[in-house]
Amino acid sequence: MRVAIAGAGAVGRSIARELLRGGHQVMLLERQLDHIDPDAIPDAVWVHADACELSLLEEAGLQTYEVVIAATGDDKANVVHSLLAKTEFGVRRVVARVNDPRNEWLFDASWGVDVAVSTPRLLASLVEEAVSVGDLVRLMTLRQGQANLVELTLPADTALAGKPVRVLRLPRDTALVTILRGGRVIVPTPEDPFEGEDELLFVTSQEAEEDLRGALAEHGLKT
Repeated sequence: MRVAIAGAGAVGRSIARELLRGGHQVMLLERQLDHIDPDAIPDAVWVHADACELSLLEEAGLQTYEVVIAATGDDKANVVHSLLAKTEFGVRRVVARVNDPRNEWLFDASWGVDVAVSTPRLLASLVEEAVSVGDLVRLMTLRQGQANLVELTLPADTALAGKPVRVLRLPRDTALVTILRGGRVIVPTPEDPFEGEDELLFVTSQEAEEDLRGALAEHGLKT
């Protein structure tokens, strides 16, 4: 897969290294000349360009990339780059970094963003996930805000222990995708039993999330 990353700071470089290790082709776009260091990541294509300049993006061949990641430290630059990538270059998938949570409302489909990643919000969700037992925690928003990845850790003394997955009547547009149990990742079948301290990962639409809370509450989970 060909991935273009706007911003070659610490975040952009870290993403580039991970993608290269996965066998992907990576281009790093950076407007500050002193941040360009091909020796740091020799397998990446380095381009000195402003991510918001249409002509420079054309010269870089942005239209040949399948995924764009707007990873600069400037939210305004990230939304403008996302919009250009989607509308001018037809990039299939645009992922944008949100630096200031107050700007999250900007990062949606109207600005060309398919997935917005807010580091402060993600860290807060992970903290909640680590300490919350019996509470439904939203980990991530997927598909331009149309669905959420949510997690619930069952209490050790849960009433669901020993009962099969099928007893949990999930609302429409909701799926239990994984049960994490110790070091195991379980793709659940209807007959698999729950156990205390299971971590349940659901994908649910925005509209169905409240109904999911109600379905879990029927089994004594406060959510």
